[in-house]
Amino acid sequence: MLSRTIRHAAQGVAALAVAAGSVGVAHLDKAVALTVDGSPRSVHVFGGTVRDALEKSDISVGEHDVVVPSLDAAISDGDHISVRYGRKLVVTVDGQRREYWTTATTVDAALRDVGVRADGAVLTASRSQTLGREGLALAVTTPKDVTILDGGKRRTVTTTAPQVAAVFGQLGIEHDADDTVDPGVTTAVRDGMTITLTRIETKTQTKTESVSFKTTRTNDSSMAAGTTKTVTAGKAGSKKVTRELRYVNGKLSGTKVVKTVVTKKPVAAVVKVGTKKAAVSSSSSSSSSAPRSAGNTSGAGINLANAAMWDRIAQCESSGNWSINTGNGYYGGLQFATASWLAYGGDDFAPRADLASRAEQITVANRYYAKAGLSPWGCAHAA
Repeated sequence: MLSRTIRHAAQGVAALAVAAGSVGVAHLDKAVALTVDGSPRSVHVFGGTVRDALEKSDISVGEHDVVVPSLDAAISDGDHISVRYGRKLVVTVDGQRREYWTTATTVDAALRDVGVRADGAVLTASRSQTLGREGLALAVTTPKDVTILDGGKRRTVTTTAPQVAAVFGQLGIEHDADDTVDPGVTTAVRDGMTITLTRIETKTQTKTESVSFKTTRTNDSSMAAGTTKTVTAGKAGSKKVTRELRYVNGKLSGTKVVKTVVTKKPVAAVVKVGTKKAAVSSSSSSSSSAPRSAGNTSGAGINLANAAMWDRIAQCESSGNWSINTGNGYYGGLQFATASWLAYGGDDFAPRADLASRAEQITVANRYYAKAGLSPWGCAHAA
């Protein structure tokens, strides 16, 4: 009877021990709510800290990750632990590169989180794109006001194009290799900048033009000094001239001859010039049909009779240049041949007419005029 009582007592003690162990285990096991990047889960953990709970769930965290409460905080049954992983975000805004760390899980939220304003901007990634733990690099181009001078015409636009070439693409502005762009098409767009597109066009033009003939003068001692005779009449030739015309913004800025083809050669004029010296007479007799007076003759000294008439003839003969010497054998304002100049006493003043003064040339002309009238001058009609 006693042994039966002892056996029942031992069984009771064993039962109490089992019950006590169960209560201890139940007390150490904690049910914790865990949220990782917004995804919830439930964890049972025997440890006493947040770190224990994360290790139980095989969750490793780094310096850029955010854990609430902290890793060493004690936990109780029913607590909530939040883990948000850090993501590296590299943002290039209008060419300026910056690096950020964020726990946001979308591009749009990440930009707000790091304080990058992107209203109206163009992004190289979708705003709704998920931001993974590997992070993301993206470019942001903000709207900018740009002035465009296209062929001299001004316009102002708001654009999100990153470079000048992209601005042209957005606006449908075409240009060719001859045009110039300042600044260049690869230049980054800046707010307030001015882009100048200069339109350059090159055209060719071919025209037929005349070729002037030369005049060959030969002295003839059988003809009176100062007289002339045309042996061969000169004839103008012709040529085709091709020019390159350069237009800048629609206006002609320059021309250049690129080709010349003579289609008809000119014929040179041949003129005989008399050199036979005539005796100087003090007589006022004249063979000229032009009216003359005794004032037209002169010995030594200056004679400015008919000065206005000689000025008009000189304007026709030499454009009024009294000292002209072009090497054509005729000199001075009235284009004296040297033989004629000397024949009528020009050496009273100078060896050639171009070396004498206007008054001296008029004086010699009056001597010649008294003898031969205006027939020696090709510009007699200007008198």
